[in-house]
Amino acid sequence: MPDTAAMPLVLSEGDSAQYDASIQAALADSSLVVPQASEWVNWQVKKGDTLSTIFGAQGLPSDEWIALLKLGGDVMELKRLKAGEELQIRKDGDQLQELRYALDEMRTLNVRRVDDQFEAVTITAELERRQEKATGSITSSLFADGNKAGLSDRMVMEMAEIFGYDVDFALDLRQGDRFSVVYEKLYKDGKSLRYGDILAAEFVNQGKAYRAVRHVGADGRVAYYTPAGESLRKAFIRTPLDVIRISSPFNLARRHPILNTIRAHKGVDYAAAAGTPIKAVGDAKVTFVGNKNGFGRVVVLQHGNQYETLYAHMSRFAPGISAGQRVSQGRVIGYVGMSGLATAPHLHYEFHIGGKVVNPVTVAMPRANPIDRKELAQFKSETAVYLAALDSDGTQQTAQAQTQKAIGGPATTAPTAAAITTAR
Repeated sequence: MPDTAAMPLVLSEGDSAQYDASIQAALADSSLVVPQASEWVNWQVKKGDTLSTIFGAQGLPSDEWIALLKLGGDVMELKRLKAGEELQIRKDGDQLQELRYALDEMRTLNVRRVDDQFEAVTITAELERRQEKATGSITSSLFADGNKAGLSDRMVMEMAEIFGYDVDFALDLRQGDRFSVVYEKLYKDGKSLRYGDILAAEFVNQGKAYRAVRHVGADGRVAYYTPAGESLRKAFIRTPLDVIRISSPFNLARRHPILNTIRAHKGVDYAAAAGTPIKAVGDAKVTFVGNKNGFGRVVVLQHGNQYETLYAHMSRFAPGISAGQRVSQGRVIGYVGMSGLATAPHLHYEFHIGGKVVNPVTVAMPRANPIDRKELAQFKSETAVYLAALDSDGTQQTAQAQTQKAIGGPATTAPTAAAITTAR
């Protein structure tokens, strides 16, 4: 007997017309419910939320999130959710269909159901880099006027560090000083994300202009140079504190405030709050850590054969600082205090050359090495666009927006995704 179940259904012409009519009638029946595609739900993580409690609140059973975590890899970041983060969830009844979670500013975890199993993909976005420019003048303070011009506190600090070898921002700043900064700003999906690097900057202090351009050397090190290729970095930074005011200047005939006797003040006293970090002004070897009579807690650094610096009245030494150790420029070596003969928290700082004390505020500082002559032509070619932007009027963006990979890859106009799929 033939297998009628396997035979094709054959309709006569009349039966076919009747069948079509019945199908059309069923489709026109308003009582039939057509399933709607589920929509995304945005869930903002609250304190105490876990993946299990979020799934429970969404009506998803525990075996859904358990199966999800079995994928491993980046999915395990869902076990470390933080308040304020966001999950995007799309479901169908009590089944998860898709989930999105931003791992960081560039990477997004995307989990979806495929053939009744979960599949996880991490998508790496590309950031749009735009050159922008900020200009301003000093009317009240570097930070206030920098913020007013559109710079973040971090960028104001970076600008101060770039020019800190030539400009003493504690003493030399004057009303009417001017600054211009060409920098990168990073965007994602057309929205401002964060500030990037300073590409070029100018600071006009008391009528004298200083310029800097960013350069990445052949060895990968980033530094700032003059347009001619001279290093802005000196062997020594001018001051060992970030936020300062001079409470007692260099004076070889000063009357001591406690002893009330004429005693040479062979350094500069910088007033600062107790606990303010003190930095090494140059690469050095630590030659002394301990107490020195009226100086209280002291660190002495030896910079090569000719130079020595002394830091006194510390409240405490930085962890790991000991005699014989090498320290790099900018390394925190201790913290402001008032140990020894001191009436208030401050740093006493001395600078010695060839065994003789000199005024650290006015002494000429030796510079670091310039651009290698072999790289100079390429340096000038690469930085010409930054200098042109610095000379622009600053009313518009200084260059067309570029779309680049955040790791610094070549410009591209179409985003790509780097996807890693876990085992299903």
